[in-house]
Amino acid sequence: MSNNPFGENGQDPFEEFFKKLSQNGGANFNADDLRGMGIPLDPSMLQGIFSQFTNMMNGQGEDGSVNWDMARQHARQTVAAKNDPSVTANQKSAVRDASQLADLWLDPVVEFSRPDYATESWSRSEWVENSFDTWTEIASPVAEETTNAMNASIQQQIPEEMKGMLGGGNLLGGIGSMMFGMQVGSGVAQLAQEVLSTNDIGIPLISGRSALLPDAIKSFTDDLEIPAQEVMLYLAVREAALVRLHKANPWLREDIMSLIKRFARGIHVDIERIQSQAVEIDLDSLNPENLQEIFGAEMFEPQHTEDQQLALDRIENLLALIDGWATVVTEQATKNLPSSSRMSEAMARRRASGGPVQHVFQGLLGLKVQPRKFREATDFWRTYESEHGAVARDGLWEAPENLPTSEEMDNAQAFEERSEFLNASDDEFDAALEKLLAGGYDEPAEGSSDEKKTDEDSGDNGSDDDSSEGKQ
Repeated sequence: MSNNPFGENGQDPFEEFFKKLSQNGGANFNADDLRGMGIPLDPSMLQGIFSQFTNMMNGQGEDGSVNWDMARQHARQTVAAKNDPSVTANQKSAVRDASQLADLWLDPVVEFSRPDYATESWSRSEWVENSFDTWTEIASPVAEETTNAMNASIQQQIPEEMKGMLGGGNLLGGIGSMMFGMQVGSGVAQLAQEVLSTNDIGIPLISGRSALLPDAIKSFTDDLEIPAQEVMLYLAVREAALVRLHKANPWLREDIMSLIKRFARGIHVDIERIQSQAVEIDLDSLNPENLQEIFGAEMFEPQHTEDQQLALDRIENLLALIDGWATVVTEQATKNLPSSSRMSEAMARRRASGGPVQHVFQGLLGLKVQPRKFREATDFWRTYESEHGAVARDGLWEAPENLPTSEEMDNAQAFEERSEFLNASDDEFDAALEKLLAGGYDEPAEGSSDEKKTDEDSGDNGSDDDSSEGKQ
Protein backbone atom coordinates (compact mmCIF):
# COMPACT_ATOMS: atom_id res chain seq x y z
CA MET A 1 0.00 0.00 0.00
CA SER A 2 1.25 3.46 -0.88
CA ASN A 3 2.07 5.83 1.96
CA ASN A 4 1.79 8.86 -0.29
CA PRO A 5 -0.97 11.10 1.10
CA PHE A 6 -1.59 12.54 -2.38
CA GLY A 7 -2.73 9.29 -3.96
CA GLU A 8 -1.31 6.56 -6.15
CA ASN A 9 0.06 8.95 -8.77
CA GLY A 10 2.24 10.59 -6.10
CA GLN A 11 1.32 14.04 -7.36
CA ASP A 12 1.10 16.79 -4.76
CA PRO A 13 -1.39 19.41 -6.01
CA PHE A 14 -0.07 21.93 -3.49
CA GLU A 15 3.46 21.50 -4.85
CA GLU A 16 2.28 21.75 -8.43
CA PHE A 17 0.16 24.80 -7.67
CA PHE A 18 3.08 26.79 -6.27
CA LYS A 19 5.40 25.53 -9.00
CA LYS A 20 3.11 26.95 -11.65
CA LEU A 21 2.47 30.07 -9.62
CA SER A 22 6.20 30.78 -9.39
CA GLN A 23 6.59 30.61 -13.16
CA ASN A 24 6.25 34.10 -14.59
CA GLY A 25 4.01 35.16 -11.73
CA GLY A 26 1.35 32.71 -12.87
CA ALA A 27 0.93 34.37 -16.26
CA ASN A 28 1.12 31.06 -18.16
CA PHE A 29 -1.05 29.21 -15.66
CA ASN A 30 -4.29 27.93 -17.24
CA ALA A 31 -7.14 25.59 -16.47
CA ASP A 32 -5.55 22.71 -18.40
CA ASP A 33 -2.54 22.93 -16.08
CA LEU A 34 -4.84 22.58 -13.09
CA ARG A 35 -6.82 19.73 -14.58
CA GLY A 36 -3.55 17.98 -15.35
CA MET A 37 -2.82 18.07 -11.63
CA GLY A 38 -6.17 16.48 -10.91
CA ILE A 39 -7.70 19.75 -9.71
CA PRO A 40 -10.99 20.63 -11.47
CA LEU A 41 -11.50 24.35 -12.01
CA ASP A 42 -13.83 26.51 -14.05
CA PRO A 43 -11.59 28.52 -16.43
CA SER A 44 -13.65 31.64 -15.74
CA MET A 45 -12.50 31.49 -12.11
CA LEU A 46 -8.81 31.46 -13.00
CA GLN A 47 -8.24 35.19 -13.31
CA GLY A 48 -10.09 35.91 -10.07
CA ILE A 49 -8.12 33.30 -8.17
CA PHE A 50 -4.75 34.69 -9.13
CA SER A 51 -5.92 38.22 -8.54
CA GLN A 52 -6.98 37.23 -5.00
CA PHE A 53 -3.79 35.34 -4.33
CA THR A 54 -1.61 38.17 -5.64
CA ASN A 55 -3.43 40.66 -3.43
CA MET A 56 -2.97 38.41 -0.42
CA MET A 57 0.74 37.99 -1.01
CA ASN A 58 1.19 41.69 -1.69
CA GLY A 59 -0.39 42.28 1.70
CA GLN A 60 2.55 40.85 3.61
CA GLY A 61 5.10 43.26 5.03
CA GLU A 62 8.74 43.56 4.14
CA ASP A 63 10.89 40.46 4.69
CA GLY A 64 7.75 38.36 5.18
CA SER A 65 6.67 40.29 8.27
CA VAL A 66 3.02 40.78 9.15
CA ASN A 67 1.32 43.72 7.48
CA TRP A 68 -0.50 45.11 10.50
CA ASP A 69 -2.22 47.83 8.48
CA MET A 70 -3.85 45.12 6.41
CA ALA A 71 -4.89 43.29 9.57
CA ARG A 72 -6.35 46.50 11.02
CA GLN A 73 -8.27 47.17 7.82
CA HIS A 74 -9.62 43.62 7.80
CA ALA A 75 -10.82 44.02 11.40
CA ARG A 76 -12.55 47.34 10.69
CA GLN A 77 -14.22 46.06 7.54
CA THR A 78 -15.48 42.99 9.37
CA VAL A 79 -16.95 45.10 12.18
CA ALA A 80 -18.53 47.60 9.78
CA ALA A 81 -20.22 44.77 7.88
CA LYS A 82 -22.08 43.76 11.06
CA ASN A 83 -23.93 47.05 11.60
CA ASP A 84 -21.89 49.27 13.88
CA PRO A 85 -23.91 52.42 14.64
CA SER A 86 -22.28 55.64 15.76
CA VAL A 87 -22.63 56.64 19.40
CA THR A 88 -25.61 58.94 19.97
CA ALA A 89 -25.68 62.07 22.12
CA ASN A 90 -27.96 60.34 24.64
CA GLN A 91 -25.54 57.42 24.94
CA LYS A 92 -22.61 59.77 25.52
CA SER A 93 -24.59 61.52 28.25
CA ALA A 94 -25.46 58.19 29.90
CA VAL A 95 -21.81 57.10 29.91
CA ARG A 96 -20.68 60.44 31.33
CA ASP A 97 -23.24 60.38 34.16
CA ALA A 98 -22.55 56.73 35.03
CA SER A 99 -18.78 57.28 35.08
CA GLN A 100 -19.01 60.31 37.35
CA LEU A 101 -21.15 58.40 39.84
CA ALA A 102 -18.83 55.39 39.57
CA ASP A 103 -15.89 57.47 40.76
CA LEU A 104 -17.87 58.76 43.73
CA TRP A 105 -18.78 55.22 44.75
CA LEU A 106 -15.22 53.94 44.31
CA ASP A 107 -13.45 56.65 46.31
CA PRO A 108 -14.20 55.12 49.75
CA VAL A 109 -13.69 51.54 48.55
CA VAL A 110 -10.22 51.53 46.95
CA GLU A 111 -6.89 53.13 47.80
CA PHE A 112 -6.04 54.03 44.22
CA SER A 113 -6.75 57.54 42.96
CA ARG A 114 -8.84 58.61 39.99
CA PRO A 115 -7.21 59.14 36.59
CA ASP A 116 -6.90 62.63 35.17
CA TYR A 117 -9.08 61.84 32.15
CA ALA A 118 -12.80 61.18 31.64
CA THR A 119 -14.39 57.99 30.36
CA GLU A 120 -15.30 58.20 26.67
CA SER A 121 -18.04 56.59 24.57
CA TRP A 122 -16.95 54.52 21.56
CA SER A 123 -18.48 52.52 18.76
CA ARG A 124 -17.04 49.10 18.02
CA SER A 125 -15.08 50.48 15.05
CA GLU A 126 -13.57 53.17 17.27
CA TRP A 127 -12.57 50.49 19.75
CA VAL A 128 -10.82 48.54 16.96
CA GLU A 129 -9.02 51.61 15.65
CA ASN A 130 -7.92 52.92 19.04
CA SER A 131 -6.85 49.58 20.49
CA PHE A 132 -5.16 48.01 17.48
CA ASP A 133 -1.67 49.27 18.31
CA THR A 134 -1.87 47.28 21.53
CA TRP A 135 -3.05 44.18 19.67
CA THR A 136 -0.04 44.59 17.41
CA GLU A 137 2.20 44.83 20.47
CA ILE A 138 0.62 41.72 22.00
CA ALA A 139 0.72 39.65 18.82
CA SER A 140 4.04 40.78 17.31
CA PRO A 141 6.33 38.56 19.45
CA VAL A 142 4.23 35.50 18.61
CA ALA A 143 4.00 36.48 14.93
CA GLU A 144 7.75 37.03 14.61
CA GLU A 145 8.69 33.76 16.27
CA THR A 146 6.04 31.83 14.33
CA THR A 147 7.28 33.18 11.00
CA ASN A 148 10.92 32.55 11.89
CA ALA A 149 10.16 29.03 13.06
CA MET A 150 8.17 28.28 9.92
CA ASN A 151 10.89 29.52 7.59
CA ALA A 152 13.55 27.58 9.51
CA SER A 153 11.47 24.41 9.34
CA ILE A 154 10.93 24.82 5.62
CA GLN A 155 14.63 25.35 4.97
CA GLN A 156 15.51 22.22 6.93
CA GLN A 157 12.82 19.88 5.67
CA ILE A 158 11.95 20.61 2.04
CA PRO A 159 14.09 19.00 -0.69
CA GLU A 160 16.70 21.17 -2.40
CA GLU A 161 14.89 20.92 -5.73
CA MET A 162 11.75 22.44 -4.18
CA LYS A 163 13.49 25.41 -2.56
CA GLY A 164 13.81 27.16 -5.90
CA MET A 165 10.15 26.84 -6.80
CA LEU A 166 9.14 28.07 -3.34
CA GLY A 167 11.50 31.01 -3.39
CA GLY A 168 13.76 29.45 -0.80
CA GLY A 169 10.78 28.95 1.50
CA ASN A 170 9.84 32.62 1.50
CA LEU A 171 6.54 31.92 -0.25
CA LEU A 172 5.22 29.70 2.52
CA GLY A 173 6.75 32.02 5.08
CA GLY A 174 4.84 34.85 3.45
CA ILE A 175 1.64 32.85 3.68
CA GLY A 176 2.35 32.30 7.37
CA SER A 177 2.80 36.03 7.98
CA MET A 178 -0.30 36.88 6.01
CA MET A 179 -2.30 34.20 7.80
CA PHE A 180 -1.23 35.41 11.22
CA GLY A 181 -2.23 38.97 10.38
CA MET A 182 -5.60 37.76 9.13
CA GLN A 183 -6.07 35.71 12.27
CA VAL A 184 -5.35 38.70 14.50
CA GLY A 185 -7.62 40.94 12.42
CA SER A 186 -10.46 38.43 12.58
CA GLY A 187 -9.91 37.90 16.29
CA VAL A 188 -10.03 41.62 17.05
CA ALA A 189 -13.20 41.96 14.97
CA GLN A 190 -14.80 39.12 16.91
CA LEU A 191 -13.77 40.69 20.21
CA ALA A 192 -15.33 43.97 19.13
CA GLN A 193 -18.68 42.18 19.24
CA GLU A 194 -18.09 41.10 22.84
CA VAL A 195 -16.10 43.71 24.76
CA LEU A 196 -17.96 46.26 26.85
CA SER A 197 -15.09 48.57 27.77
CA THR A 198 -11.40 49.26 27.17
CA ASN A 199 -10.26 47.20 30.17
CA ASP A 200 -12.60 44.29 29.60
CA ILE A 201 -9.77 41.82 28.94
CA GLY A 202 -7.98 42.71 32.16
CA ILE A 203 -5.20 44.89 30.77
CA PRO A 204 -5.44 48.47 29.43
CA LEU A 205 -5.63 48.57 25.65
CA ILE A 206 -5.15 52.31 25.27
CA SER A 207 -2.70 54.29 27.37
CA GLY A 208 -4.24 57.28 29.11
CA ARG A 209 -7.76 56.65 27.83
CA SER A 210 -10.82 54.77 29.01
CA ALA A 211 -14.11 54.09 27.24
CA LEU A 212 -17.38 52.23 27.44
CA LEU A 213 -19.10 50.83 24.34
CA PRO A 214 -22.80 51.82 24.67
CA ASP A 215 -24.11 49.74 21.78
CA ALA A 216 -22.26 46.65 23.01
CA ILE A 217 -23.62 47.28 26.51
CA LYS A 218 -27.13 47.58 25.06
CA SER A 219 -26.76 44.18 23.38
CA PHE A 220 -25.49 42.72 26.65
CA THR A 221 -28.44 44.27 28.52
CA ASP A 222 -30.96 42.76 26.12
CA ASP A 223 -30.18 39.31 27.53
CA LEU A 224 -30.71 40.45 31.13
CA GLU A 225 -33.81 41.35 33.10
CA ILE A 226 -32.04 44.32 34.65
CA PRO A 227 -32.70 48.03 34.00
CA ALA A 228 -30.32 49.40 31.37
CA GLN A 229 -29.27 52.29 33.60
CA GLU A 230 -28.15 49.91 36.35
CA VAL A 231 -26.22 47.73 33.90
CA MET A 232 -24.41 50.81 32.61
CA LEU A 233 -23.60 51.99 36.13
CA TYR A 234 -22.27 48.61 37.27
CA LEU A 235 -20.01 48.33 34.21
CA ALA A 236 -18.84 51.93 34.65
CA VAL A 237 -17.77 51.11 38.21
CA ARG A 238 -15.90 48.01 37.09
CA GLU A 239 -14.12 49.87 34.29
CA ALA A 240 -13.17 52.72 36.62
CA ALA A 241 -11.80 50.24 39.17
CA LEU A 242 -9.58 48.58 36.57
CA VAL A 243 -8.38 51.96 35.29
CA ARG A 244 -7.32 52.92 38.81
CA LEU A 245 -5.61 49.58 39.40
CA HIS A 246 -3.45 49.81 36.28
CA LYS A 247 -2.75 53.52 36.67
CA ALA A 248 -1.32 52.91 40.15
CA ASN A 249 0.51 49.71 39.16
CA PRO A 250 1.94 50.02 35.63
CA TRP A 251 4.15 46.97 36.22
CA LEU A 252 1.09 44.75 35.72
CA ARG A 253 0.77 45.44 32.01
CA GLU A 254 4.55 45.35 31.57
CA ASP A 255 4.76 41.96 33.29
CA ILE A 256 2.04 40.42 31.13
CA MET A 257 3.65 41.75 27.94
CA SER A 258 7.03 40.38 29.05
CA LEU A 259 5.48 36.97 29.70
CA ILE A 260 3.94 36.95 26.23
CA LYS A 261 7.40 37.58 24.74
CA ARG A 262 8.82 34.81 26.92
CA PHE A 263 6.15 32.46 25.59
CA ALA A 264 6.87 33.49 22.00
CA ARG A 265 10.57 32.63 22.27
CA GLY A 266 9.69 28.96 22.65
CA ILE A 267 7.44 28.64 19.61
CA HIS A 268 8.13 25.71 17.30
CA VAL A 269 6.15 25.10 14.12
CA ASP A 270 5.88 21.57 12.75
CA ILE A 271 5.99 21.95 8.98
CA GLU A 272 4.54 18.45 8.51
CA ARG A 273 1.28 19.61 10.06
CA ILE A 274 1.08 22.44 7.57
CA GLN A 275 1.90 20.18 4.64
CA SER A 276 -0.79 17.74 5.71
CA GLN A 277 -3.36 20.53 5.48
CA ALA A 278 -2.27 21.63 2.01
CA VAL A 279 -4.38 18.99 0.24
CA GLU A 280 -7.51 20.64 1.68
CA ILE A 281 -7.06 23.80 -0.42
CA ASP A 282 -10.01 24.44 -2.73
CA LEU A 283 -8.77 26.66 -5.52
CA ASP A 284 -12.35 27.55 -6.49
CA SER A 285 -12.74 29.51 -3.26
CA LEU A 286 -9.21 30.68 -2.53
CA ASN A 287 -9.27 33.62 -0.11
CA PRO A 288 -7.74 34.57 3.27
CA GLU A 289 -10.65 33.17 5.25
CA ASN A 290 -10.39 29.76 3.57
CA LEU A 291 -6.65 29.59 4.14
CA GLN A 292 -7.14 30.61 7.76
CA GLU A 293 -9.66 27.80 8.27
CA ILE A 294 -7.30 25.27 6.71
CA PHE A 295 -4.05 26.29 8.36
CA GLY A 296 -4.94 28.39 11.36
CA ALA A 297 -5.74 25.80 14.01
CA GLU A 298 -2.65 23.68 13.38
CA MET A 299 -0.25 26.49 12.58
CA PHE A 300 -0.72 28.62 15.68
CA GLU A 301 -1.35 26.11 18.45
CA PRO A 302 2.02 24.37 18.92
CA GLN A 303 2.86 22.11 21.80
CA HIS A 304 4.00 24.11 24.82
CA THR A 305 7.47 23.70 26.27
CA GLU A 306 8.02 23.65 30.02
CA ASP A 307 9.16 27.28 30.03
CA GLN A 308 6.19 28.33 27.91
CA GLN A 309 3.83 26.61 30.31
CA LEU A 310 5.39 28.48 33.23
CA ALA A 311 4.79 31.76 31.38
CA LEU A 312 1.20 30.79 30.62
CA ASP A 313 0.57 29.82 34.24
CA ARG A 314 1.86 33.21 35.37
CA ILE A 315 -0.33 35.05 32.85
CA GLU A 316 -3.37 33.03 33.92
CA ASN A 317 -2.70 33.79 37.57
CA LEU A 318 -2.32 37.54 36.96
CA LEU A 319 -5.46 37.74 34.83
CA ALA A 320 -7.45 35.85 37.45
CA LEU A 321 -6.18 38.08 40.27
CA ILE A 322 -6.99 41.24 38.30
CA ASP A 323 -10.48 40.01 37.54
CA GLY A 324 -11.09 38.80 41.09
CA TRP A 325 -9.99 42.12 42.59
CA ALA A 326 -12.23 44.06 40.19
CA THR A 327 -15.17 41.82 41.08
CA VAL A 328 -14.73 42.34 44.82
CA VAL A 329 -14.33 46.13 44.75
CA THR A 330 -17.16 46.53 42.22
CA GLU A 331 -19.50 44.56 44.46
CA GLN A 332 -18.56 46.77 47.40
CA ALA A 333 -18.91 50.03 45.46
CA THR A 334 -22.33 49.03 44.08
CA LYS A 335 -23.78 47.68 47.32
CA ASN A 336 -26.61 50.25 47.10
CA LEU A 337 -27.42 49.31 43.52
CA PRO A 338 -30.57 47.10 43.56
CA SER A 339 -29.29 44.80 40.82
CA SER A 340 -25.68 44.53 42.05
CA SER A 341 -25.85 40.84 42.98
CA ARG A 342 -27.62 39.93 39.75
CA MET A 343 -25.03 41.84 37.73
CA SER A 344 -22.24 40.01 39.56
CA GLU A 345 -23.90 36.71 38.65
CA ALA A 346 -24.31 37.81 35.04
CA MET A 347 -20.62 38.67 34.78
CA ALA A 348 -19.71 35.29 36.30
CA ARG A 349 -21.86 33.52 33.70
CA ARG A 350 -20.19 35.57 30.99
CA ARG A 351 -16.76 34.41 32.15
CA ALA A 352 -17.86 30.80 32.48
CA SER A 353 -19.23 30.73 28.93
CA GLY A 354 -15.97 32.08 27.51
CA GLY A 355 -15.61 35.83 27.83
CA PRO A 356 -13.22 38.13 25.98
CA VAL A 357 -10.28 37.31 28.27
CA GLN A 358 -10.46 33.65 27.33
CA HIS A 359 -10.92 34.39 23.64
CA VAL A 360 -7.91 36.70 23.45
CA PHE A 361 -5.39 34.48 25.19
CA GLN A 362 -6.70 31.16 23.94
CA GLY A 363 -6.66 32.32 20.33
CA LEU A 364 -3.22 33.88 20.54
CA LEU A 365 -1.36 31.72 23.05
CA GLY A 366 -3.47 28.61 23.41
CA LEU A 367 -4.15 29.65 27.02
CA LYS A 368 -7.61 28.92 28.36
CA VAL A 369 -8.14 30.67 31.67
CA GLN A 370 -10.35 28.33 33.66
CA PRO A 371 -13.46 29.83 35.32
CA ARG A 372 -12.33 28.06 38.49
CA LYS A 373 -9.27 30.33 38.62
CA PHE A 374 -11.48 33.42 38.56
CA ARG A 375 -13.55 32.06 41.44
CA GLU A 376 -10.46 31.18 43.47
CA ALA A 377 -9.02 34.66 42.94
CA THR A 378 -12.28 36.32 43.96
CA ASP A 379 -12.45 34.19 47.11
CA PHE A 380 -8.83 35.05 47.90
CA TRP A 381 -9.45 38.81 47.78
CA ARG A 382 -12.59 38.53 49.90
CA THR A 383 -10.81 36.46 52.54
CA TYR A 384 -7.67 38.58 52.58
CA GLU A 385 -9.61 41.81 52.96
CA SER A 386 -11.75 40.42 55.77
CA GLU A 387 -8.59 39.57 57.72
CA HIS A 388 -6.32 42.50 56.82
CA GLY A 389 -8.50 45.33 55.49
CA ALA A 390 -8.77 47.22 52.20
CA VAL A 391 -5.49 49.11 52.62
CA ALA A 392 -3.50 45.88 52.91
CA ARG A 393 -5.54 44.35 50.09
CA ASP A 394 -4.60 47.08 47.64
CA GLY A 395 -1.05 47.19 48.98
CA LEU A 396 -0.40 43.71 47.61
CA TRP A 397 -0.34 45.18 44.10
CA GLU A 398 2.82 47.18 44.80
CA ALA A 399 5.09 44.41 43.49
CA PRO A 400 4.60 41.03 41.78
CA GLU A 401 6.24 39.10 44.61
CA ASN A 402 3.53 40.34 46.99
CA LEU A 403 0.78 38.51 45.11
CA PRO A 404 -0.18 34.90 45.77
CA THR A 405 0.91 32.19 43.38
CA SER A 406 -1.66 29.85 41.91
CA GLU A 407 -0.87 27.31 44.63
CA GLU A 408 -1.07 29.91 47.40
CA MET A 409 -4.58 30.91 46.41
CA ASP A 410 -5.53 27.44 47.61
CA ASN A 411 -3.22 27.57 50.64
CA ALA A 412 -3.78 30.73 52.66
CA GLN A 413 -1.36 29.67 55.39
CA ALA A 414 1.53 29.28 52.94
CA PHE A 415 0.83 32.73 51.52
CA GLU A 416 0.67 34.29 55.00
CA GLU A 417 4.00 32.72 55.98
CA ARG A 418 5.71 33.97 52.84
CA SER A 419 4.17 37.42 53.28
CA GLU A 420 5.47 37.67 56.83
CA PHE A 421 8.97 36.92 55.60
CA LEU A 422 8.74 39.47 52.77
CA ASN A 423 7.35 42.16 55.06
CA ALA A 424 9.78 41.60 57.92
CA SER A 425 11.66 44.70 59.06
CA ASP A 426 15.43 44.92 58.62
CA ASP A 427 15.93 44.30 62.33
CA GLU A 428 13.65 41.26 62.29
CA PHE A 429 15.37 39.88 59.21
CA ASP A 430 18.86 40.45 60.66
CA ALA A 431 17.88 38.83 63.95
CA ALA A 432 16.46 35.79 62.19
CA LEU A 433 19.53 35.49 59.99
CA GLU A 434 21.90 35.83 62.97
CA LYS A 435 19.99 33.17 64.86
CA LEU A 436 20.09 30.85 61.85
CA LEU A 437 23.86 31.29 61.39
CA ALA A 438 24.45 30.70 65.11
CA GLY A 439 22.51 27.45 64.97
CA GLY A 440 19.79 28.85 67.16
CA TYR A 441 17.06 27.15 65.17
CA ASP A 442 18.55 23.76 66.02
CA GLU A 443 18.15 24.30 69.78
CA PRO A 444 15.00 23.30 71.66
CA ALA A 445 12.77 26.30 72.27
CA GLU A 446 12.43 27.52 75.83
CA GLY A 447 9.35 26.32 77.65
CA SER A 448 8.98 23.14 75.62
CA SER A 449 6.09 20.97 76.74
CA ASP A 450 6.49 17.61 78.46
CA GLU A 451 4.99 16.04 75.39
CA LYS A 452 7.79 17.45 73.23
CA LYS A 453 10.42 16.16 75.67
CA THR A 454 8.81 12.74 75.48
CA ASP A 455 9.15 12.86 71.71
CA GLU A 456 12.81 13.84 72.04
CA ASP A 457 13.49 11.04 74.52
CA SER A 458 11.94 8.56 72.13
CA GLY A 459 14.45 9.62 69.47
CA ASP A 460 11.79 11.09 67.17
CA ASN A 461 14.03 13.73 65.60
CA GLY A 462 11.52 14.47 62.86
CA SER A 463 8.88 15.49 65.41
CA ASP A 464 11.44 17.63 67.25
CA ASP A 465 12.34 19.45 64.04
CA ASP A 466 8.71 20.06 63.16
CA SER A 467 7.88 21.34 66.63
CA SER A 468 10.88 23.67 66.72
CA GLU A 469 9.98 25.10 63.34
CA GLY A 470 6.42 25.59 64.43
CA LYS A 471 7.59 27.84 67.29
CA GLN A 472 9.54 30.17 65.01
